[in-house]
Amino acid sequence: MVSHSKRPFGDGVDLHTLANDNGMVVEILSLGCVIKALHVPDAAGRVANVVLGFDRVEDYLAPGRYFGAVVGRYANRIAQGRFSLDGRDFTLATNNGANALHGGPGGFNSRIWRADQTGDGAVTLSHHSPDGEEGYPGALDVAVTYTLSDDNALTIHYHAVTDRPTVVNLTGHSFFNLAGAGTGTIEGHELFLNASRYTPVDGTSIPTGALDPVAGTPFDFTQPALVGSRLRDGHPQLAITRGYDHNYVLDKPSPGELTLAARLRDPVSGRVLEVLTTEPGIQFYSGNYLDGTLIGAAGKLYRQGDGLCLETQHFPDSPNQPGFPSTRLDPGGAFESTTVYRFA
Repeated sequence: MVSHSKRPFGDGVDLHTLANDNGMVVEILSLGCVIKALHVPDAAGRVANVVLGFDRVEDYLAPGRYFGAVVGRYANRIAQGRFSLDGRDFTLATNNGANALHGGPGGFNSRIWRADQTGDGAVTLSHHSPDGEEGYPGALDVAVTYTLSDDNALTIHYHAVTDRPTVVNLTGHSFFNLAGAGTGTIEGHELFLNASRYTPVDGTSIPTGALDPVAGTPFDFTQPALVGSRLRDGHPQLAITRGYDHNYVLDKPSPGELTLAARLRDPVSGRVLEVLTTEPGIQFYSGNYLDGTLIGAAGKLYRQGDGLCLETQHFPDSPNQPGFPSTRLDPGGAFESTTVYRFA
């Protein structure tokens, strides 16, 4: 059985807690739909929080802090903060050099969402994004539902509708460390990615448009490998992003099917995370820009490589890349996406 409770977190933000009888507890903030904590038992039954986060609202609101948040309207990057739709040019708010990143400086991670529906095992949060917010066309209504099961799976379902043609790409930005948040590096975690291709990037982390094979490169996780085993390889793509920060093209039997995207294992604790998604891609980010200046909820500094992200998504810069799967959303249609974090 899964229980649901709610309490104030501070500054108008609520904390929703989902808990099952197996010791798994998920804490979700109404600010940015943030997964603040994810307590999971290890092989011996010891419970630890496996996502990086903070204990104060202000720590989540500082620029560039996407810890655990739902990011949008457009997750990842759009080149030069510009795209065209039906012959009309749109200019977005930029916050990553010349590029727009994760919806811009006023993206969904910085908004307080409304809890519309709650149940024993689920909580749904919604947000209305007005036409022109951060430069995006169309009013967009978004709902994100978190559902915890008795078998230690957290399902995240994204739904969005618009009143004008627009582009949408939503994802969750949790930093995982299966040994426990604040315990040190994830370089000893073992990673499998169900992807035989990836999208290389230019010097500003915008995809070149190519879908390159991972075979024979440090990007090949089609067989499980330690995250740190090739992290210091002299590959030019690793040099550009100071480690892994790339979109992987998932090997899917059919578009939109819920399939395994990644499997992460901590050999010490025995915890395993499987990520399933309906999305065509997943961004693997190895925490390259964690620099030791942030103090997390565990009272420990977050240093480079102390957590990694597995962001299920459409590809970066898709509105400017006709060869990538489309992120267009029209009135009368709906953006639907499901991701499952399954722990063992």
